Amino acid sequence: MPVNRFPIQLRFGDEDANGHVNNVRYLQFLEDARVRLGMLPVPDGADGGGDGVVTFRGLVGAACRTFVARQEIEYLAPLTYRPEPVLVETWTTSIGTSSFGYGFRLTDDDGVPTYALAEATMVLVDAETGAPRRLSEAQRRVLASWQAGPVPFRRRPVAAGER
Repeated sequence: MPVNRFPIQLRFGDEDANGHVNNVRYLQFLEDARVRLGMLPVPDGADGGGDGVVTFRGLVGAACRTFVARQEIEYLAPLTYRPEPVLVETWTTSIGTSSFGYGFRLTDDDGVPTYALAEATMVLVDAETGAPRRLSEAQRRVLASWQAGPVPFRRRPVAAGER
């Protein structure tokens, strides 16, 4: 699975009155990983062979922005403050015309436990008009190089009448 891993340093202030890392901070950890992913040098050949260091953020350029259109998170285990960083694993889950999905897993260095699973749907938009913009072939290649399976969310019960 082509997963990128980003250590996130916890801060004492991340804990809330309930004695665990606040749920909002989890989303901020995912944001930090998502931003860092966009600044990684793209894999060899994924950028179409250009010279210099190319990042996904650089491929998006100043004329476009990536917006979060949807985010889903499943909290699986409480996380408390400690000096060791927590890891955010991230990968591409889907690639559409102007949108793509990122999967996330918040875990420890050894992969146990999983504190949270999440998925974010990102949309590429024109910076001036705000209209969706098609992903370029170079952007698609980079996203494909990070692609892995879907986020393994727990199965939800089906409500009566939705069967």
